Amino acid sequence: MPGSSPSASVPPTARGWVPLFVAVCLVAVNMRMTITGVGPLLDEIAADQGVNPAALGALASVPLLVWAVISPLAQAIADRIGLDATVSWSLVLLSAASVWRSIPGAMNLWIGTALIGAALAITNVLIPAAIKRDFGRRVPLVMGVYSALIGASGALGAAIVAPVAHHETASGPLGWRWALVATAATVPVALVLWAIVTRRRGSASSAHLAGTVRRRGSSATWRVWRDPVAWCIACYMGSQSWVFYIFATWLSPIDVSHGADLVTAGFHVTLFHIFGILGSLLAPVLSRGALTRLLPPLVPVASVAAAAGIVFLPGLLIAWYVLGGLACGLGLSLALTVIAQRSADAATAGAVSGMAQSFGYLLAAVGPILFGWLYEASGSWNLPLLAFVIGGALQLAAGVALLRERMALQAGPR
Repeated sequence: MPGSSPSASVPPTARGWVPLFVAVCLVAVNMRMTITGVGPLLDEIAADQGVNPAALGALASVPLLVWAVISPLAQAIADRIGLDATVSWSLVLLSAASVWRSIPGAMNLWIGTALIGAALAITNVLIPAAIKRDFGRRVPLVMGVYSALIGASGALGAAIVAPVAHHETASGPLGWRWALVATAATVPVALVLWAIVTRRRGSASSAHLAGTVRRRGSSATWRVWRDPVAWCIACYMGSQSWVFYIFATWLSPIDVSHGADLVTAGFHVTLFHIFGILGSLLAPVLSRGALTRLLPPLVPVASVAAAAGIVFLPGLLIAWYVLGGLACGLGLSLALTVIAQRSADAATAGAVSGMAQSFGYLLAAVGPILFGWLYEASGSWNLPLLAFVIGGALQLAAGVALLRERMALQAGPR
């Protein structure tokens, strides 16, 4: 069994945390590539499948819907076979599903995408819990780097798919199927390193501590659904994802409608993701002093402003991509960090992460679909801005609510 180890382990030494950090970083690199690679290829996939591109807007929402179903189960699975082993098996599934998605056959595209969603759901939930467990005072730093690399993987996925799809071979262009397979090329590397590092950590673990964490995890998994702090975190997670996935799915079609070719549109989407990385890296630095309280409500305002600018002032497109990327990167880092900071231990963090990502991504799945419906109904990009406004308003409300520093599953202030 890859990466077999208990759910809890002895905190790493000063030297021991570095291999764990590298393993977490490699896992993070694979957290968005398989999803964000779809957006720049939306028109080509639609043409090949014989459907309207707006109909394929639902394809980007399939992983989010699967995350909503699978996320609450992640901590329960980790309680049984171990957090590290669960992440390992999810990476195995991610590799297999990425190949399945590109096998000819209309249903394979949808089934493979759903399995990708299941694999990513488990990893999405458990990595924040692993960071809470293993990195102590380094949690904000590691979470900032982790979320930045998630953004980087999104940028890389958006950047490589168009060149790979259009790469000429003796039999013609490689096409979108090979381009989507390419987005999972680094998954086996992450799996091998994660399995090696966590197996070594597992040998140093305390069985008694593991049992304690499993008991806490089983209790927290269900109690968290009645906790108001967890619900605020879930709303913030879901609304920031709502906004991000509209951007990731529809930026390229909007750009093409303004006259850009597919490669140029892919580059612009990559620019958006690059500044998302910068936003994530800036989050631990900016979350200090007065900005600690200002950032959560300011981020959604910036996101909606960027969306409006892309539609109404396309002459300043680069500036709006920069603003939108920074806002989405900050939002993701803040959402992930608050899961760890408002949880007393790794088991609670896992439960909060599962609940927040279940409800959050169910909410987020509506965003790209609603945007596509509004575009199809109106024939312009103006009315779909309402989808951004709805997501931004909910994120603003949740950000204000989280300014009250209370811990999940605890009644008192932090």
